[in-house]
Amino acid sequence: MANVMDYLDWRGDLTLRQSPFNDVDNLILAELSFLDFEGVVPPPEEDGSVALADAAEALAARTAGDRETDMGVLVPDVIPEMFFKMARTPRFRDMRLRAYRARLDTERAEQFAAVAVECGDGAVYLSFRGTDDTLAGWKEDFYLACSDAVGAQREAAAYAAETARRCPRKKLRLGGHSKGGNLAVYAAVFLPKAIQKRVETVWSNDGPGFGKDVLPAPRHARVAPKIRTIVPQSSLVGMLLEHEEDYAVVESSQKGLWQHDGFSWEVRGSDFVRLKEVGREGRIHDRSMKRFLANMDQTQRKTFVDGLFEILGASGAQTLTDLKSDALRAGVAMARKTKDLEPSTRAAVVRALTLLLKSSLEVRAEELREDAQSVTEKASETVRRIIGGR
Repeated sequence: MANVMDYLDWRGDLTLRQSPFNDVDNLILAELSFLDFEGVVPPPEEDGSVALADAAEALAARTAGDRETDMGVLVPDVIPEMFFKMARTPRFRDMRLRAYRARLDTERAEQFAAVAVECGDGAVYLSFRGTDDTLAGWKEDFYLACSDAVGAQREAAAYAAETARRCPRKKLRLGGHSKGGNLAVYAAVFLPKAIQKRVETVWSNDGPGFGKDVLPAPRHARVAPKIRTIVPQSSLVGMLLEHEEDYAVVESSQKGLWQHDGFSWEVRGSDFVRLKEVGREGRIHDRSMKRFLANMDQTQRKTFVDGLFEILGASGAQTLTDLKSDALRAGVAMARKTKDLEPSTRAAVVRALTLLLKSSLEVRAEELREDAQSVTEKASETVRRIIGGR
């Protein structure tokens, strides 16, 4: 089936005046923030911009024309190719990029990046990067379930307010993929009231939700009708934590966790292929994770996350790619580290993993009982009809 790359072939020759901005355009711009625009796109404080086509030319020169950039274990390698393809289309090539900011703090487990895109139709799209290949970024993701706010969320709110002030009278679109979607929603909620009025739409593309009471009710209520959450049918990441808003379900060409890849989302014309509801696998993941989290308070969750990433970082790895490239060495170091953990931390990790397994097994058992009951009811109804017919 077709995806966003095919969409660029089909719709790339149509300007936004000819075919208005849509959900697929949103995903494309959300993926842009995964690129390293350092030295190509001006930072927020310089208040300048560069045409998308010119940025692509500069990025190609910096990478010596190599369009097979390794983006890491879980970030699609096709993103650079998508960007260069965008630069050749009337729909995207004249959009202007500005306000690129990227920061990584491994000690505090904070990873943030964003870029603003002047769409050319009177709106600016603020694209927030999701989790990259760094262990620090993934640890911060896990912290979403442990605290009221993480560093990237606070930085996203500050970035959105600052960029909005530098683009006066422009409509605002905010979006991101994975954690980037969570950041987009958080930033929109915490914008000053006057700027919130300029928000047109906020997209969370398979982004995790929020813990209860994280988003203040009055602030959230002002933007809630503008939030669009999009998830694939077997979503795992996008169903984490709480989503107060409704969500759209799209079909993916992948299975399981790999449906998180936005390039697997199927496109027809100028829209995604829609489904009525999340598939069974997605519902099982959702119920299992919610039950798992309900069995631990925030302090217990944080102890688990700290212990888990202390183990993962034992080999000196900074990224998932590092772990994958020398898996045997990393595994040995992680096993040793597990033994050397403080007894209380080791116990917390074991308890959490046990709870996760137990939650998953309990939900699976419930699903089987529901299936058996459904089959029994259908069989009984069939028998009644046969007897009644006689």
